[in-house]
Amino acid sequence: MSTVWLASYPKSGNTWLRVLIANLNPPGNLPIDINNLPVNQSLASAREPFDDFLLIDSGLLTHEEIDCLRPGLHEDLARRELDGSDDGVHFAKVHDAYTLSPQGEPLLAGARGAARAIVIVRDPRDIALSLANHRGTAVEGAIAFLNDAKAEFSGECDGLPRQLRQRLLSWSQHVASWLEQRDIPTHLVRYEDLTADTARVFGDALSFAGVPATGDAIERAVRFSAFALLQQQEREAGFCEAPRPFQGGVFFRRGRAGGWRDELGPGQVARIEAEHAMMMGRLGYRPASVRKDALRGAAA
Repeated sequence: MSTVWLASYPKSGNTWLRVLIANLNPPGNLPIDINNLPVNQSLASAREPFDDFLLIDSGLLTHEEIDCLRPGLHEDLARRELDGSDDGVHFAKVHDAYTLSPQGEPLLAGARGAARAIVIVRDPRDIALSLANHRGTAVEGAIAFLNDAKAEFSGECDGLPRQLRQRLLSWSQHVASWLEQRDIPTHLVRYEDLTADTARVFGDALSFAGVPATGDAIERAVRFSAFALLQQQEREAGFCEAPRPFQGGVFFRRGRAGGWRDELGPGQVARIEAEHAMMMGRLGYRPASVRKDALRGAAA
């Protein structure tokens, strides 16, 4: 069983893709329970495997000490998957940017940690809104986080987070770190394309990962992973991967592309675009000013 990273900046559609994968062969031919995803999926930053496999209490270590040990952990986990191979694929969700440990090794162990990576990206203007909801902050705070080269998850020191620290970098740096590394092959999935033509984009990702799937299985997975169904499950039973309960907050918020046009102010859009124009252009996310200029030109 080979390992494939599902790599993304937070709130880019990683969980939705995992649910789609889980719904390829759901037990009882019913939609998968979002709080009980299958064993062929895992989380790269989970604290429990670190403690169990390395026989070290991670709570006694600094973030830097943990980072020094993570390459060996991911290599060991990947080897164990291969040793117990059933010729399948193990998918591992990862929000870490593709960085090096303090000892200069790829944090995720390079080709020893996974065979390939599906990199999921999303318009950063939509991410800002979803991230604000996810973290329980104002949108301005989410934009500052999105633009912060030192941004990280689970890096707080006032308690023991459920996950190991994940260095995110800024949104542009995070995406570049994955697309520009040369250790493992990557396949790019844009959230906007996944929402527009879910079956095709999902099928292409499965093909890259080496997962055989019939058209009927893919169509069923798409139906069973409809955003309205995920929202219903969360309303009825919550979602175990939500960071914390907060007033009015949900994990599966809106799920549509382009919501930023209705919810972000011009100044907020400008701050995101000014920081990430180059990467946005590389991924096909056109600045708001370009669209306005094009409309004016067409009307002239």
